This record gives sequence, C-alpha cells and structure tokens, in this order.
Amino acid sequence: MTEDKILEDILERYNYSGSDSLIPILQDIQNELGRITEGAIVKVGKHLNIPTSKIYGLATFYNQFKFENKGEKHICLCNGTSCRLKGAKWNMVYLEDNYKLKNGQTTRDGRYSLEVTTCMGACEHGPVISINDDFYSKVDPETLKSILNDKNED
Repeated sequence: MTEDKILEDILERYNYSGSDSLIPILQDIQNELGRITEGAIVKVGKHLNIPTSKIYGLATFYNQFKFENKGEKHICLCNGTSCRLKGAKWNMVYLEDNYKLKNGQTTRDGRYSLEVTTCMGACEHGPVISINDDFYSKVDPETLKSILNDKNED
C-alpha cells in the first residue's frame, strides 16, 4: 500500500474531526508509516485546515513523533539521572564513535537507530538499554559492543 493510500485511509477515519484530532491522527500515521513525513504533514494540514508550521511545531514538541524510520535494531538508551550517574554517557559516546549514531538518528544503511530516553524505570539496574524488545542492565561500552556483536549474529 502506498503512503498516499495509507494517509487517505487514516484521514477518512477522522472525516468529521477538528483540530483536537491532530495528535491521534499523527499517532496513527506514526504507527502505520513508522514516522511522520513532510507529505503527511501537508495532507493533515489540508484536512484539518491547520497551517503546516503548527503541525510541525506540535510534532517536534512531543518526542513520540519521529521523522526518520527506525533502524532494524532500534536502541533505546536510558539517560535518566541514575543511569547517567552510572555511566550512560559513555554508551552514547561509544555509539557515536563507532556507529556515527546520535539521538534520533538512523544509520545510513538502516541497521541501527538510537533513541535516548529520560527514564526506563529500572534505575537500580542502570545503565539500561533496550534493543527492539530486549532489555539489558548494567551496560558499559564493552558490554554494549558485545551485545551488538551478538545481535549482528542473529
């Protein structure tokens, strides 16, 4: 199914909606396309009669909305106070140095993406990361390297 058809289907669900449907529409787009595209913002703007600048402003305010596709291996890295005090920063440095990956980015080959979160709710086990649906605790750069090597063998 093409992006245009997916967007048409989503907007049909909100045929009689007003601007209060903007977030649910963007959530549906995020769920079905995996990201918010420029074309989607334009179509939603026309549908709801809202300037695209306002839609873009809202979408960039909430970190749940992404503008790039997730990588095949989506890494969530906790940078909450506890994880940061326990060395989460060094995991970010490792990913940036070795994978050229910064928060919110996907590698050019689409294999990895990184999302830095403020808390994953496992402070006593920090630094914590997840890769897709697998969680890892007490992660340091050496552990992270090993985890990613194991994931590449899957």
